[in-house]
Amino acid sequence: MKILDWYILKRYLLTFLMMLLLFIPIGITVDLAEKVGKILENKAPFAEVTAYYVDFTVYFANLLFPLFLFLSVIWFTSKLANNTEIVAFLSSGVSFSRFLRPYLIGATLVAGLALVLGMYLAPIASQGFNEFKFKYLKKNKKVQKTRDVYQQINDNDYIYVSSFVPERKVGMNFTYEHFEGNELKYKVFADNIRYIEEDSTYRLTGYLKRTFENGIETVEKVRRKTIKFSFELEDLTPVEYAAETKSYGELLRFIAAEKRRGSPNIGRYEVVKLKKWSLPVSIFILTIIAVAVSSVKRRGGMGINLAFGIAIAMIYVFFDKIFGVMAEQSNFPAVIAVWFPNFIFGILAVYLLQNAKR
Repeated sequence: MKILDWYILKRYLLTFLMMLLLFIPIGITVDLAEKVGKILENKAPFAEVTAYYVDFTVYFANLLFPLFLFLSVIWFTSKLANNTEIVAFLSSGVSFSRFLRPYLIGATLVAGLALVLGMYLAPIASQGFNEFKFKYLKKNKKVQKTRDVYQQINDNDYIYVSSFVPERKVGMNFTYEHFEGNELKYKVFADNIRYIEEDSTYRLTGYLKRTFENGIETVEKVRRKTIKFSFELEDLTPVEYAAETKSYGELLRFIAAEKRRGSPNIGRYEVVKLKKWSLPVSIFILTIIAVAVSSVKRRGGMGINLAFGIAIAMIYVFFDKIFGVMAEQSNFPAVIAVWFPNFIFGILAVYLLQNAKR
């Protein structure tokens, strides 16, 4: 690497780190000020509160990586422009593309970190973050569906419970149907079903099984029966943040299983999966936009560049949130919802870069 590369890359990474160290404590302070009443009211242990804010740091740093980076690049590049350092670089015969190279190297390093964070570390933080939130901060909000739960287990088996108590792992008015082709082979009824964690079995109370074979129906009825099924009871109604808590490999298997079951939340899960890839790509796009916007010395100084950068960042967040909600709440394709903001801002990045070169 040349001296120019090291100079810009060092500024790139140090400014980004300083931006994280500046905004994350502010975010923690604001969140604590908002939630301290509920934390005290629900008597959350200090150790759990501390663990929550560690998870909070990782969770939100992962979400806001591109925006922190965007603002930090605008900040230090504007300082270079105001000190006429960029003019000196370009006047010495360095092309704008060559000047951009250390920025792209820095973006590669940060994108790699964001990829590892999103694939493996953020899911762990999300688990602790959401568990604390629903345990102490949203006690009255249901974290999963508990009424009229109907699920397809595989191609042949379907189950239903009229109500479900996650804490006790108990379902009421249980029904299990097994089909072969379009023909119902047997149907199991029970007043309730309880998952026995010690041996991974299910205890059915008020058990009744109707079997249909060659037009003949046989009935088996007992007061209580223990059966080993191929599912866990809580898997039938996954918590709303389930996808966020899984590493990438686990997430792929989880989505495949939920598709077989006919889950209505596939859009939400697909958005989580695709964002693990779109977020690192957005780091490159926003870096190019930031350099193109802030590499010109303006009469208003850094303030104009920062204002313009913040406006772009807010528009990006708006697009990202709107399309994400559309995919989660409707049949809008998740791949379009996740990648459309990057596509639009990628075009903007190319346009601004061409103007900056001129």
